[in-house]
Amino acid sequence: MTMSGSRPTGTPAFRRDLNICTTWSLPSWSTGPQGDEQAALAAALDAGFEGVQGANPGRCRALGLVPTTFAIQPTPGGLLEQALRWAESGFECCTILLGTGLEDDAAADMLIEEVLNVSSTAGIPLYVETHRATLTQDMWRTVQLVERFPDLRFNGDFSHWYTGQDMAANDFEATLEFLSPVLDRVRYMHGRIGTSGCIQVDVGDGSVEGQPHLAHFRSLWTRSFEGFVRNAAQDIVPPPRLEIGFAPELLPPEVGYARLVPDSAGDLREEGDRWDQSLVLTEIASECFEAAL
Repeated sequence: MTMSGSRPTGTPAFRRDLNICTTWSLPSWSTGPQGDEQAALAAALDAGFEGVQGANPGRCRALGLVPTTFAIQPTPGGLLEQALRWAESGFECCTILLGTGLEDDAAADMLIEEVLNVSSTAGIPLYVETHRATLTQDMWRTVQLVERFPDLRFNGDFSHWYTGQDMAANDFEATLEFLSPVLDRVRYMHGRIGTSGCIQVDVGDGSVEGQPHLAHFRSLWTRSFEGFVRNAAQDIVPPPRLEIGFAPELLPPEVGYARLVPDSAGDLREEGDRWDQSLVLTEIASECFEAAL
């Protein structure tokens, strides 16, 4: 499976990225790449991806792939030095797991102030990720953070909220409306779909029938793209070329994400092919972006 599509010129655009972690420990039966990072990058290019997150930026640039990166910043301090290195290395943005989720408001404000100041000083977009065990693990608190810091911008990884806060259990449309201040500020996205009970599931060919969680993620992604299209050009540090990267981040079972199910012989194997699913999710997201225009 490969991807195709055209990109508008001079307007907010969708970029097909891949988080390099999706290629970690792919089973031998996967259609995805086996081998080192160079093999993974070549396969990403062949499959129609336009950028890669978390790989060597020089190797990415040599293949015409846009390099982005990610970081973990549990405590304040040292972010400027890192951001200057990222910018010098050619990374176009960084998504950040910020804090631990145990901060009071004063500690939270200190973390966010550093992100905003560093992003402006280094001239590189820094996007705080919506993620469990971080400052943004709670939807309500994240909205409050936006009220205090309207310049905050996000990497939307909504599986953490969808599963961790059981978004399907309540009025989903009301929750979307409540999250509007956050969704308006999403500038990068991690592609992963979960259910109320599992943070990463195989969605087959992407059909909504029998998969209400998939319909919910379509709504989350479309609403985020709408905010991007309307507002990204006004950001203090706008996304380069006004592109929003959508990077499937489908992690292996070794880190507690991909589900293991018994095969016909009773042996456990991954539920599906994460490589193929990365392409399915990207096509779904591209449809959501078109719907947002």
